[in-house]
Amino acid sequence: MLITSFIFWRDRLKASAIHLGLSLVIALLAALLVFGIWYPYPYREISGGRELFLLVVSVDVILGPLITLAVFNRSKPLGELRRDLAIVVLIQLAALGYGLWTVSVARPVHLVFEIDRFRVVHAIDIAPELLEKTPMDVIALPVTGPTLLAIRPFRDQQENLDATMAALQGMHLGARPDLWQSYAQAVPRVLAAAHPAKALKVRRADRAAEIDRLVSSAGSNPETVVYLPMVGRNSFWTVFLDPVTAQIVATMPLDPF
Repeated sequence: MLITSFIFWRDRLKASAIHLGLSLVIALLAALLVFGIWYPYPYREISGGRELFLLVVSVDVILGPLITLAVFNRSKPLGELRRDLAIVVLIQLAALGYGLWTVSVARPVHLVFEIDRFRVVHAIDIAPELLEKTPMDVIALPVTGPTLLAIRPFRDQQENLDATMAALQGMHLGARPDLWQSYAQAVPRVLAAAHPAKALKVRRADRAAEIDRLVSSAGSNPETVVYLPMVGRNSFWTVFLDPVTAQIVATMPLDPF
């Protein structure tokens, strides 16, 4: 009796362990997609991608092996056992697919310069009815990672007023395809809006050494770079920029206000 029970549970645990190993491999591939393409640093921090992905994958990785542990039984007819395992795999793949879709919908698609700051724009932030107004040279919802864009100057005071009112109602300027333009066209305005990093270090003396290390490790001079705030989903960061090209040198989880 004990030997039979031992074999019974040994087989179940072995099947569950194999399923767990395969699930971890699939989770690793999903992580490469999410963190390597959709949520590269710093977006995995700013946009909450890491927490969302870990929640989705943890449930999925645990779900499949546990169900296998419950249903695996060598005394079942082979056809019935294969059917049960196939159903388990389908349930797990469906859960993973739904989870990845959720992560995809929430993914950052653009970092947009808005007048005096950068804003991280997520796929879900963009109103579907505005997608058709996306400029021809811009991919509205890229799947290969966030791109760098800017808001064009308003055409007149009425457009400015309309956009401001829409922003007050939750439609941020950066999430409006009808206002997008290439970042290169906005470089003079970016540099005009930026502030010397030296001023930030004076105001945040407690982080001055950290700022110097970060900028220096990026190959830039901490005494000459400029900065602008970056608005994330739930927090403010700081973006350090080259003082000539306005290209991003480094980002830091620091509220510059």
